[in-house]
Amino acid sequence: MNKEEGKILGIIGGMGPLATNIFYQKLIDMTPAKRDQDHINMIILSHATMPDRTESIRSGDLSVLLNKLQEDAVFLEKSGADCIAIPCNTSHVVMDDLQRSVSIPIINMVRETVAYLLDECDCHNQKVGIMATNGTIEARIFQNEMEPKGLIPIVADPENQRKLMHIIYDGVKAGLPVDSADFESVEDQMRREGCKKIILACTELSCYAMEHQMSDIFVDAMEVLTRKVIGLCK
Repeated sequence: MNKEEGKILGIIGGMGPLATNIFYQKLIDMTPAKRDQDHINMIILSHATMPDRTESIRSGDLSVLLNKLQEDAVFLEKSGADCIAIPCNTSHVVMDDLQRSVSIPIINMVRETVAYLLDECDCHNQKVGIMATNGTIEARIFQNEMEPKGLIPIVADPENQRKLMHIIYDGVKAGLPVDSADFESVEDQMRREGCKKIILACTELSCYAMEHQMSDIFVDAMEVLTRKVIGLCK
């Protein structure tokens, strides 16, 4: 691709493949375009064999995950990408170290989502639910970004967190049907606890949202990332 044809987006995907597909679809759907040439030039690297992010966090050793992500980021930079997006929330556990490996910006989906909650949803000093993997919750990826800015993070109780992991791993990632009652159980808990908004903080949950009617209490981190990418690349 020629730089004169516009900015090039690099995507580190495959975490999981369906989530990357949904992200690409969102970019197509949300880009104001009337012809092929109005869309964003991009390089999609679907690294499906990337180590499981939650397992990496729980092992206490993030070095293999970081090294593989660094290799991908460097590859995309050398291939001409002007910026990088990673449609995987849990991978953001190594985002700061990953950013130092390249000179082009890596769009921080977690940071952008928190900014959206503050700027667009007026969630200052409000409770905000986090629907995410065990790894994202245990590594406090969202909590550490939210708390200094005055947001009050609310996570699922142990039983509802188990239901979330069942949705993510045994449902979406496995390509099998999801029991919407499990999702609704988590939503009900967070509503009872007074959450003003609930973040879909796992891209597999973004996939779930594509197939179900969602209320306006939800903020989809992948959709926030999509808007940011379009703003930077168009």
